[in-house]
Amino acid sequence: MKYDVKDIKLAKEGALRIEWAAQSMPVLNRIRRRFAKEKPLKGVRLAACLHVTTETAALMQTLKAGGAEIALCASNPLSTQDDAAASLVKNDRIAVFAIKGEDHKTYYRHIHAALDTRPQFTMDDGADLVSTLHSERQPLLATVRGGTEETTTGIIRLRSMAADGVLRYPIIAVNDARTKHFFDNRYGTGQSTLDGFIRATNRLVAGTTFVVCGYGWCGRGIAMRAKGLGAHVVVTEIDPLPALEAVMDGFQVMPIGAAAKVGDFFCTVTGNVNVIRKEHFRQMKDGAIVANSGHFNVELDLPGLASLALSRRLIRPFVEEYVLKNGRRVNVLGDGRLINLAAAEGHPSSVMDMSFANQALSIEYMVTLKKPLAKEVYPVPEAIDQQIAREKLAAMGVDIDRLTPEQKKYLASWQMGT
Repeated sequence: MKYDVKDIKLAKEGALRIEWAAQSMPVLNRIRRRFAKEKPLKGVRLAACLHVTTETAALMQTLKAGGAEIALCASNPLSTQDDAAASLVKNDRIAVFAIKGEDHKTYYRHIHAALDTRPQFTMDDGADLVSTLHSERQPLLATVRGGTEETTTGIIRLRSMAADGVLRYPIIAVNDARTKHFFDNRYGTGQSTLDGFIRATNRLVAGTTFVVCGYGWCGRGIAMRAKGLGAHVVVTEIDPLPALEAVMDGFQVMPIGAAAKVGDFFCTVTGNVNVIRKEHFRQMKDGAIVANSGHFNVELDLPGLASLALSRRLIRPFVEEYVLKNGRRVNVLGDGRLINLAAAEGHPSSVMDMSFANQALSIEYMVTLKKPLAKEVYPVPEAIDQQIAREKLAAMGVDIDRLTPEQKKYLASWQMGT
């Protein structure tokens, strides 16, 4: 079995951390037990490009229990947990190609290594694997039957491919499941992003001004958690609807040009390019701390910042200090990559339980589907979303009401009125 990890000797430590994560993933554990009995993925070749964390390891173990043959590579150069990668190779016999801090060339070499297994299904986070497959490994497309996509950024790219008529196989947008983005994006990103800021800087958040660029589900979560830690939260937006929602949620909303002058902490989470630009860096306070929690590091104009700098140095792990020509210092965290994975450990396992349950059940749905889907981007089936929510509630010891026959009749009727 081919693989490329930092140090296979880290496997023992990784196995313990994977076990710890799995203890908070009851829904995925239940799926794994069923998969082990039924083997719905027997003989299926699957290439996954995901953040290689302990939670991802629990998903890979679930897919293998179902019979899948897996190759896993990283979806971000800084997000790999090397001990988890080593454990998957040594203890689970899963081919992993991922090293934390790998350079750009190695990152794509690892994607190609996963594709060398000639996958029938793909599992992506950001669509780098899918785009590489469509642009550089097109002969392999003939045997690909379907795939899933984990994150907002990837879905944007895939829908663009579908609109241009170049997407060659159907993909399920796992991110759009309510049991994914309501919880993973909001509560997971919120907690793990603030965790990344604090681990990287050891700075107090209370009493500061925390600027959140983008008020989607991830931005909502970050704003919520920053407020909970005592920060004055400022939101920047380009869409009037989430901007209005942010105001109604009690946050101050202003353009990034104005926010740049008052912020102590900045976090981009928009999925767009050059959200914080050269002109904004120039206006920041001395010692401003800037990070990104969107999928790609393009949200920060780091070349523009470098052009303003007289010097730059790594002052702490994951903290690069830029000294500008005006004498002020701007600190960039994690090279502008996802700070919640670069400096922290990503989302807590209890929230990834639902996200990865969606991944496992969506792959099973595509494998067992008798009628092939068109080459488009599809939502997670409603039945899967509802099933995961029910099982998560049950695992938490929470019961809810059921509709009475009378209530069902009323909701299905148009004759009953006042």
